[in-house]
Amino acid sequence: MASFRVLVSDPISDKGVDALTAHPDISVDVNTGLAPEALLEIIGDYDGLVVRSQTKVTAEVFAAAKKLQAVGRAGVGVDNIDRDAASAHGVIVMNTPTGNTISTAEHAFTLMLSCARNIAPAHAEVLKGDFKTARKAYAGIELYGKRLAVIGMGRIGSEFAKRAQSFSMKVVAYDPFLTQNRADELKVELAESPDDALRGADVVTLHVPMTDDTRHLLNADRLALMNPGAIVVNCARGGLIDEAALKEAIDSGHIAGCALDVFEEEPPPADHPLFAFGKHVAFTPHLGASTHEAQENVGIQVAEQIRDFFSTGEIRNAINMPSLDAATLSEVGPFLDLGAALGRMLAKLGPENPDSLRISYHGPLAKKDTALVARTALTALLESARADGQVNIVNAPAVAAEMGLDLIESTINARTEYHELLVAELSKDGRKFRLAGTIIGKTPRIVEIDRLFVDTNIKGHFLIVRNDDRPGIVGALGTVLGEAGQNIANLSLARNKSAGNALSVIEVDAPLSPEVMEAVRVIPGVLNATGVSL
Repeated sequence: MASFRVLVSDPISDKGVDALTAHPDISVDVNTGLAPEALLEIIGDYDGLVVRSQTKVTAEVFAAAKKLQAVGRAGVGVDNIDRDAASAHGVIVMNTPTGNTISTAEHAFTLMLSCARNIAPAHAEVLKGDFKTARKAYAGIELYGKRLAVIGMGRIGSEFAKRAQSFSMKVVAYDPFLTQNRADELKVELAESPDDALRGADVVTLHVPMTDDTRHLLNADRLALMNPGAIVVNCARGGLIDEAALKEAIDSGHIAGCALDVFEEEPPPADHPLFAFGKHVAFTPHLGASTHEAQENVGIQVAEQIRDFFSTGEIRNAINMPSLDAATLSEVGPFLDLGAALGRMLAKLGPENPDSLRISYHGPLAKKDTALVARTALTALLESARADGQVNIVNAPAVAAEMGLDLIESTINARTEYHELLVAELSKDGRKFRLAGTIIGKTPRIVEIDRLFVDTNIKGHFLIVRNDDRPGIVGALGTVLGEAGQNIANLSLARNKSAGNALSVIEVDAPLSPEVMEAVRVIPGVLNATGVSL
């Protein structure tokens, strides 16, 4: 019987469905066109969900989806998925940002050309038989040497820029994550702000997500920065353009026209004001990703991402947490296990109601992609504090914030006894409790408890005892465990001579009962004792 059930609620390519069904641990139900109430009725049975843009994955859906672990979006935009609700319920959301890159870039470029050369209105006139009239009425705009503003230089914006350069357009780009080195590689001028990019531009193309910050990114003031006779292209998301302001700019003659594949309201009304213009316009019904190749690509890609998440733990193209591909998983996988063990042990040994968790990295580990190592440690720590068990690597930061717990990451520059070291330190009102671990060979080991050196496994059942540093206590501990039928699997001892106490970490074969723990605590010289199962 399959371990995971996946619902495909929007159409994807057959090859994508095949990629899921071919895995023996995954069963797939393809049920497209579900009404919202029907989705709510069945979503509780599924571990994974694959959608395109039709299915609305709302907060209500996440609340009903008690087993749901991952949602895969076949496409780039995730406007139809409530990301905050996904994170709150611990559900990973993945999209497919590369599958339709070329398709969308080509479509946006085609819209620009069509707008500049009046392809759509001229075509309509030819079909009506007004060939000579069309020749006189629809003179175009040459793009050679024109200044192009690209707002958003991700994959699609970069591909658009390459094509524009082949037309000898002068490209200026704005993206908050675009560095000067990357701009030099792409041979584009780097703008410091959208205003700088738009100032003096003859064409603008938008390639940014729809957020509160980008809504009406292109407004009246910014349209006014462009050269007279400029063209506006949007093949990204509806709402990036203030359509009322755009109409006024075209009415005034400052903007020559527009080419839109997306609209503030979709589908747009038949009497949309922009549809009244007869020249330098091109409109398509959200076709940017609609090529056979793109549909095939995103369907296969999202299916493979969902499949690999359930089969190997890989997380690719996640939008609400760090990704973890196969190469990174191989590199940091042992440290994920180690981080989880440190988090669970801190929950038992560290201060209650802590105010911060610091995760520190030493050696080559500090140069690796460690984002999920810290999250894993935090998740393991919080699991013991949330009785409902609804904590995972997706929602752990939000849960920590609710509890007033800060997660801090840092690098250790001081020399240590180990080539690589992972340190987890829990603090409360200035009081700190520290654990550390490393990888010995290929095996994760806990090597430090509260700054005393030990050597113990990261999984198993442990008796951790702080005691006076005097003879006979270890023997007494062995006697209590032996009388309880507990076999000692491993023993690690450490001494704090300056404080006159010692630490015993004893691994046993089974969890320790309350009676055994009480017997340990009454041994003369025992300062405190904790049973820990990792």
